[in-house]
Amino acid sequence: MNALYPPSSFIDKVIAAIRTVIGSAPAVLHEPAFAGNEWLYLKECLDSTFVSSVGKFVDRFEADLAAFTGARHAIAVVNGTAALHIALMLAGVKRGDEVLIPALTFVATANAVSYCGATPHFVDSEERTFGVDAQKLRDYLDRCTEQRAGFCINRSTGRVIRALVPMHTFGHPAAIDGIMAVARDFNIALLEDAAESLGSYYHGRHTGTFGLMGTISFNGNKTITTGGGGAILTDDAELARHARHLTTTAKLPHAWEYRHDEIGYNYRMPNINAALGCAQLEQLPAILAAKQVLYERYQTAFASVSGVRLMKAPEHCQSNYWLQTLLLDTKYVDQRDILLQSTNGAGIMTRPAWVLMHELMPFRECPRMDLAGAELLVPRLINIPSSSGLI
Repeated sequence: MNALYPPSSFIDKVIAAIRTVIGSAPAVLHEPAFAGNEWLYLKECLDSTFVSSVGKFVDRFEADLAAFTGARHAIAVVNGTAALHIALMLAGVKRGDEVLIPALTFVATANAVSYCGATPHFVDSEERTFGVDAQKLRDYLDRCTEQRAGFCINRSTGRVIRALVPMHTFGHPAAIDGIMAVARDFNIALLEDAAESLGSYYHGRHTGTFGLMGTISFNGNKTITTGGGGAILTDDAELARHARHLTTTAKLPHAWEYRHDEIGYNYRMPNINAALGCAQLEQLPAILAAKQVLYERYQTAFASVSGVRLMKAPEHCQSNYWLQTLLLDTKYVDQRDILLQSTNGAGIMTRPAWVLMHELMPFRECPRMDLAGAELLVPRLINIPSSSGLI
């Protein structure tokens, strides 16, 4: 125990439960697993000299990713934030619009909205999934918006609410049926932030494939990694074509000339990153299986620890269990920071949920609904070591 704090039987029990699963060695929160063809594919990429945005591994990675998720098209880009930025643009989000996003999300979701010159409009989350609370959002939009010429208008600001971006928190699928219904009924484009949920399914369908587009991240701490990287998923062939064009500096195809027909972005995934991704995708089923086993072992370990529960996949869903998450009972909220200090001091990397978006300096003046659900959740959430290699 950390000497700064008095002994606590609750904290002792939580640490003991974690140690039961991970052993006595120090453990980070999440690290990648390189146990397949990574070195082989990287060497092949280096030997070819095609290490940037042209090369066979980019095409292969996109095809393999589309096949795995069931999306008709996958467009590989440099990171998940870039993927969401382009998806928002292609959905018609522009300067002066508003975009509904959960207050309980990583800052990249809000940043991508801001890149478009639009304003994040923060919505609440539910305890069952940690995702957008669809019923509460519907009630809010009924009260606070109106329809004009087929657009959803925020009565308070007069701005168009152009898109809704639910996020599948820590890999757990949000209640997407209800969220889709809200988007449809209020004439709002639905884009999924599936950055954390590769390998997660809602009623048998992969996350990121329900909306107009979905976006994924392959950062070093995700379920699989390309180092840095992301992707846009869509079933729309024209959106896919335009996404590839925009993310390749909007260059018109030509053997030697450099002509660009609109403002583009240097966002395409480099071939060397895609080579790593191809090897990682080959291992994804085994990684997901290991993370399921890790969840089951944690579930057993915490079954006898009162005051805390381990987050499980919502009903009719399959979660990738990207980050295993503890939810403290409300009576132990005052123990969260002590628990974070004690676990990290003991060599067990843990972390709290993100600071809610409306509490961050750049977004304090953004519109928001009542966020009581998210505000009650955040002080109770702790992520614990979740690497597939712990199995």
